[in-house]
Amino acid sequence: MTRFNGCIDLHHGKVKQIVGGSLLDDSPDQLTTNFVSEESPSFYSRLYKENEVTRCHVIKLGPNNDEAAKEALAAWPQGLQVGGGITLENAQQWLSYGASKVIVTSYLFPGAKFSKERLVQLCELVGKDRLVVDVSCRKKNDKWVVAMDKWQTMTDMEVNKDTLDMLSQYCSEFLIHAADVEGLCNGIDEALVERLGEWVTIPTTYAGGGRSMEDLKLVDKLSNGKVDLTFGSALDIFGGNGVTFQECVEWNQQHK
Repeated sequence: MTRFNGCIDLHHGKVKQIVGGSLLDDSPDQLTTNFVSEESPSFYSRLYKENEVTRCHVIKLGPNNDEAAKEALAAWPQGLQVGGGITLENAQQWLSYGASKVIVTSYLFPGAKFSKERLVQLCELVGKDRLVVDVSCRKKNDKWVVAMDKWQTMTDMEVNKDTLDMLSQYCSEFLIHAADVEGLCNGIDEALVERLGEWVTIPTTYAGGGRSMEDLKLVDKLSNGKVDLTFGSALDIFGGNGVTFQECVEWNQQHK
């Protein structure tokens, strides 16, 4: 059964909601920000903890987010996953800061080319059960291609059953941002969600375009309950008016 999973997106130390495709290193003025929270990262950690919203992820979007991420983790030790700049060198450190799992993307694609060697090394270091692979993607010629470096660089990996089966041998979970619709509140990528429902064999969270409670029902239907959904910009705790946090909590309680 599809559940609501929470997110805490960090940008320059603040909890924000941004349009996924607008995060450009060389053109910071093109960043489209939907929301900047006045609340601390730990506020959201506690909110998720108190309402038993599990498998939430903290994503560091660029530099100057380490202290904010540590604060979020400290408020719910072993309750949150952390991603953004995770490598073989720092993965263990983030687990020691209290992350339940580490989320990795860009490190697996040196020069935008997939390195199975790096995936195996990371899996051996932290353990399959502590590793999440973020296969965030953009659509290209009717296929979905993994995108890295804040979703700006297309890699050589297509998201399909074969690649997900291979990756799932080394991780315990997938996080999938549909970068083309991320932050736009114009609806989910229905075709991708349906494919993921056919392909995935491990817990999977989809993010991108969710705008109402109807999308939770839709993801549940399209994926046969195999894919979970996170809301960002549409959620009231992030300044949105499409979904209330309370509605999401009640959905989870009713769909245990």
